[in-house]
Amino acid sequence: MVHPTEEALLCRAYRAFNERDLEAALTTLHPEVDWPNAWEGGRIAGRQAVADYWARQFATIASTVEPVAFAADGDGAIDVTVHQVVRDAELGQLLSDSTVVHRYRIDDGLIVRMDVLSRV
Repeated sequence: MVHPTEEALLCRAYRAFNERDLEAALTTLHPEVDWPNAWEGGRIAGRQAVADYWARQFATIASTVEPVAFAADGDGAIDVTVHQVVRDAELGQLLSDSTVVHRYRIDDGLIVRMDVLSRV
């Protein structure tokens, strides 16, 4: 079972991301967060790197990511199944509509790592 405060943290992060409220989204991340660069490839580290990545991403694609299920992993991680819709930022053309699983690690009330596990 996912602890209610951890679920609330993740919901707050997704809501801020979807609203393009970078300041609010970044407050959910550990200062040295380890984050996937799922759009360009590789990984990035730290809040500022995530902010820069999201700024580049938002200039090109408009995505919304809505959590639909939370599950505790046996090793302390939290898996979040999300409905992800990606559109071209300029034209609004649908690029992708899929279900994806994100895995999070949380420490001291902040997200310390995120991974994109799979498309369902």
